[in-house]
Amino acid sequence: MPVIRFVREGRDVECYPGENLREVALREGIELYGLKGKLGNCGGCGQCITCFVDVEGAPDAALTAPTAVEVQKLRRRPQGWRLACQALVQQSLAVVTRPQAGLADRDALLAEALSRPLPPGPLAWPTPVEAEPEDPEAGVEAGGTTTSDEANAEAPQGR
Repeated sequence: MPVIRFVREGRDVECYPGENLREVALREGIELYGLKGKLGNCGGCGQCITCFVDVEGAPDAALTAPTAVEVQKLRRRPQGWRLACQALVQQSLAVVTRPQAGLADRDALLAEALSRPLPPGPLAWPTPVEAEPEDPEAGVEAGGTTTSDEANAEAPQGR
């Protein structure tokens, strides 16, 4: 599973491949928003640009490609910045939350965070498991009666 290393918070968080970066951060209690972001956040629609993060030392494949909304909204921001609400985690990476707020000893914290190796995460998406063929006897209970769901489905739908 990919690991997100939150540099400012000093925490490593595991997530599933394809999970939304913003949702993972909020679920884990990671603060993405400053005061302005708390007051005017759009709830993850990519419109308020208050959930941006600085992605550091990660391969391009660590997150999904920037969306059109992200490209437009971040065109005047540094190149490594991403909107957490628009980014899906593919592989392990390190991020700095609220990069606009400044961080004392940012370079030292970042160097320390990147010096510890991150697990790479999955190299490919997991393949779906083929479904077992349905057992026609599965809905029949002991004594030959059908379950209530099947009985309701077989009953005529009169009005």
